[in-house]
Amino acid sequence: MADHHLLPSVETTHWGWFEAGMKPALQIDSGDTVIIETVSGGPDNLPPPPFSVRPELADIHASGARRLPGHILTGPVEVRGALPGDVLEVRVRDVQPRDDWGFTFMRPLAGGLPLDFGEAVQIHSTIDRAAGTARLPWGSEVTLAPFFGVMGVAPPQGWGPISSIQPRAHGGNLDNKELGAGSTLYLPVLADGALFSAGDGHGLQGDGEVCVTAIETGLIGTFEFHLHPARGWGYPRAETATHLITMGMDADLDNAAQGALRRMIDWIAEHCTLDRAEIYMFLSLTGDLRVTQIVNQEKGCHMMFAKSHLAGLPGYRG
Repeated sequence: MADHHLLPSVETTHWGWFEAGMKPALQIDSGDTVIIETVSGGPDNLPPPPFSVRPELADIHASGARRLPGHILTGPVEVRGALPGDVLEVRVRDVQPRDDWGFTFMRPLAGGLPLDFGEAVQIHSTIDRAAGTARLPWGSEVTLAPFFGVMGVAPPQGWGPISSIQPRAHGGNLDNKELGAGSTLYLPVLADGALFSAGDGHGLQGDGEVCVTAIETGLIGTFEFHLHPARGWGYPRAETATHLITMGMDADLDNAAQGALRRMIDWIAEHCTLDRAEIYMFLSLTGDLRVTQIVNQEKGCHMMFAKSHLAGLPGYRG
């Protein structure tokens, strides 16, 4: 169970895409811990002085490495022995801001209100890493709740290269604010080695991410990886200390909501002897269905179910 540290550079990042068969930036074994540092934003997103822009971000921009529209991702991390049909458990041990600035923008024809605004607008916020806060240009101070908007594995070989913008079965641009420090994300392995990457650091985001962006910034994440052979879970799911979380992604928000709900019924059924109709009714009383994001073309919903309800269910199996 080794410890590793992966820094962003031209050689250790890929800009805009996921793909099976990529050369790994790092190879690890199940049980290993990796500190992954990320950068965020294109040339148009850089702040003016006196903010500090890290040289590796300028190097990535200068390299012309952007392959598809999307995010700068650090990785991929290959987990030795990972095969399609396995599940990669990603324990998010810690998330910290890396930079003293973040950007937020909105533009016409995008976001939750694509026709309401006629011009693009961008702001830069000042991040106080020690205090864990950010100050917006008009003076509002907000408490940071950092997480990685993008955490994903490689898609199946047959998909070829795919943009990092749309979340799918491989994870990717989930934009789920529940996936901060202390959470665990489960991703289906869809290609040899799993090939995990992370990026799209968010200092703070509300459910919905309605204008397309959060406080976009570089982050430092500590991840612990565990491989579960032939687990058979075919779609991302997660948990926190208090909740189980299932997800649905689809261009139609209704379909995304139904996917998250069905997957929670399936998960609870693994723990007890209630039938699906009984679980469905129970979730109407105890589950919380939330809009994850409405801006990534494939919209997202997630359902949260408090673990405290599990022990009282008939036939509870732990």
